[in-house]
Amino acid sequence: MVHSDGLILTIAVGLVIAFIGGFAATRLHLPAIVGYLVAGVAVGPFTPGFVANPDVAHELAEIGVILLMFGVGIHFSLRDLMAVRAVAIPGALGQITVATAVGAALALTWGWDLGSGLVLGLAVSVASTVVLLRALAERNALNSIHGHVAVGWLIVEDLFTVLVLVLLPAIATATSGAGGGIEQVLLTVGTALVKVAVLTALMLVVGARLVPWVLVQVTYTGSRELFTLAVLALALGIAVMAALVFGASPALGAFMAGIVVGGAGLSHQAAADALPLRDAFAVLFFVSVGMLFDPSFLLTAPLQILAVLALVILVKGLAALAIVAALGYPLRTGLTVAAGLAQVGEFSLIVAELGRGLNMLPEEGRSLILAAAIISITLNPFLFRAVDPIEDWIRRRPRLAGLIERRKGPLSQPPTGEHEVPRRGHAVICGFGKVGGLVAHALDRRGFTYIVIDQDRRQVEELRKRGVTAFYGDAANPVFLEHANVGQASVLVIALADPPVSRHIIDQARKLNQRVRIVARTSSEAERAYLLGRDVNDVVLGEREVAAEMARYTLHRLGVTGPELQYIIQGLRQRGADV
Repeated sequence: MVHSDGLILTIAVGLVIAFIGGFAATRLHLPAIVGYLVAGVAVGPFTPGFVANPDVAHELAEIGVILLMFGVGIHFSLRDLMAVRAVAIPGALGQITVATAVGAALALTWGWDLGSGLVLGLAVSVASTVVLLRALAERNALNSIHGHVAVGWLIVEDLFTVLVLVLLPAIATATSGAGGGIEQVLLTVGTALVKVAVLTALMLVVGARLVPWVLVQVTYTGSRELFTLAVLALALGIAVMAALVFGASPALGAFMAGIVVGGAGLSHQAAADALPLRDAFAVLFFVSVGMLFDPSFLLTAPLQILAVLALVILVKGLAALAIVAALGYPLRTGLTVAAGLAQVGEFSLIVAELGRGLNMLPEEGRSLILAAAIISITLNPFLFRAVDPIEDWIRRRPRLAGLIERRKGPLSQPPTGEHEVPRRGHAVICGFGKVGGLVAHALDRRGFTYIVIDQDRRQVEELRKRGVTAFYGDAANPVFLEHANVGQASVLVIALADPPVSRHIIDQARKLNQRVRIVARTSSEAERAYLLGRDVNDVVLGEREVAAEMARYTLHRLGVTGPELQYIIQGLRQRGADV
């Protein structure tokens, strides 16, 4: 039987309305999360028509939070974080501190107490990893230094959110009773941290051995559904165990379970199996949160909403840009991080729900955070599209660009002594990743001189130890092109997979040397045509070269050799250019 307010009807209506909202948002080139939240508003008690059961929706949302945190744990990469730790850790903590302080100050001006203000500030200080990853993927920036920094930054924010989920209940418990003062708060918080430490140790010592063993045994059965069941049982079972035994939040337990499963060597299979159910319940979480929002709040508190939006978009963005610039990273990195942080998403909503459940946040605060989430996520794609025009505007003002992109230290200055900058006839390689490294290896084999400009400090340090002239900086900055003596170089190799940065490098290089031969890489036919039109001598399209080499091998194995093979491969490259 399907009851009018039961589980089946709530799930059915929630998924159907979420699909409609998500599809509409995607067609409008907006993140699907916007559609899910608006769908929740449509079936909430503040809009006419069908109203879903809020109690059932809340229970489903709890499962959604658990599976979301489990997914974060599976994909958590300490290696990715450590690669950009010099900027991600101090940057994220500094930006969170600024946003939380401003949020608390705003709340105090509205007459809220300090605890409510801190919850508001903490909630809006973190951004949505899902929204950021989608934005970076659409711009082909996931594998760029800017993408790495932004993702590392949000990993720190995710970890910070986990800590907040641990500490808020302890602080609420300590401050709710009469008396006790600061000693009671410290004792309660300390007890909670000890319990979390025990849970963490148990998971990393016992769970890291037991969970992989269990999953391996399940794989021996050859049953796909049994493996999926094992993954979900681990996620939900450990989450509930963390809450019942250690007094921690289920979200923390799910996060720890995800880390253990992610380190079991079966993380890809586990993620693939858990993904559909995780996505379904995550959608129901967003729908349930949307149900709590009263659209009339947009009319009753417009100034407060604008203030929170200014905090999310302007304060967080400018704080991130200032921190990235102060730490010596390129302008584009700062703008990318600023755009990526100018929104609030799933973890902000989780913190808001927890704060509301602990009576640490007024209903008005939850509505403010939800309104900020819907509006900021909607605006985020437009902010990312504004990165290029803003960078162009700043680049046209050398003093401003130089102020933002100040680089200090010996790695940003021309070396002296035995390995000075070549005077003429050398190659300049922009970007020393896999592609740039292979180009340099080929030059080394023939003894040609080259200079490297890269944004990885450790890479530059290693190159200088090997006697290679290298600079730590952004090749789009004309200062570093001048340091590399591009004006007298024979070849400029742009090995970066970042089209906007490549365009800036080309423009700056042509101002310094009209005769330098430029070769660049790209992954787009449209970008290749554009670069060739910008007086680039050769543009290498990755997919075409892969296809050409695979065809070369196949034809050679089938007996085609010599000039005929070269003729066919050359024709294949030309065909690729015409497609």
